[in-house]
Amino acid sequence: MIPCYNEQGVIGHTAGVLLLELDNMAKNGLVSTESYLCCVDDGSRDGTWEEILQTAQADKRVRGIKFSANFGHPNALMAGLLGNHHEAEILVTIDADLQDDVSVISEMMRQHHLGKRVVYGVRLERHVDVLPKRIAAHFFYKVMRAMNRRTIEGHADFRSADARVIADLERFHEVNVYLRGLFPLIGYPSTEVHFTRLDRHAGESKYSYGKLMSLAWQGITSFTTTPLRMVFYVGLIMFLVASLVGVWILWAAWRGNPIQGWASLALMLTTFSAINMVSLGVIGEYIGKIYKEVKRRPRYIIETTTTHGG
Repeated sequence: MIPCYNEQGVIGHTAGVLLLELDNMAKNGLVSTESYLCCVDDGSRDGTWEEILQTAQADKRVRGIKFSANFGHPNALMAGLLGNHHEAEILVTIDADLQDDVSVISEMMRQHHLGKRVVYGVRLERHVDVLPKRIAAHFFYKVMRAMNRRTIEGHADFRSADARVIADLERFHEVNVYLRGLFPLIGYPSTEVHFTRLDRHAGESKYSYGKLMSLAWQGITSFTTTPLRMVFYVGLIMFLVASLVGVWILWAAWRGNPIQGWASLALMLTTFSAINMVSLGVIGEYIGKIYKEVKRRPRYIIETTTTHGG
């Protein structure tokens, strides 16, 4: 399954590399000769869909799904997985830029033959990313591990899973999808394969720092109530601070040395106001997620598909 968003100029190369890998694995008996690729166009604004159509016409092992609008990377993955798990025994998800090393897919298949149900691709090195992005990724995984011990550090969306796992994934109806957390939550025997992140063949990364921050916040608020608990703890700490300040003021007045000036009062007021606003923001985020879940809007809308490569 290959999610695609504004990947014009990349699809042909990506399909060629992956089809060659499928051929090699088929020769080694790791996959069926009927294995295929499915590209999901997540509402691209360039010629991505036209390139998918051309690639599908050139090779019947390429299929395509086109969204009516941009519904996001997780939903593109979900559409590919849920739309194909009735036909495929094992499904692999990989980004179109091929920064994830395709050569480890054969090892994923070997692990499935050994009885593993889910295999996670884990990045050992991110030397192709700029330093701020590497630092941000490292910090994100540390925070997620602290809040949810099932988090797999270095794992993004390069993974393989058998059809039974995807059938169980289909039972999760939540709109706020965070697949990196859902697969470990499902369970079943799993393992990891490790690789070094590669350079993009062409184009630019679609994950800006803003989107990375949004993904991090989605992961935190979708799989843990720790931020809400932290709000409660901060409230207790602020109550303790306020009590101590009150005792200090009374003590100073009793000693005949009342506190002068308004600076300390203004500082306390602004501090408490800021903490209150941040706390309301955290609570509002969770309420917003509940609002989205209650509305039960579809995760995505499919505009059209190719028909088995045509």
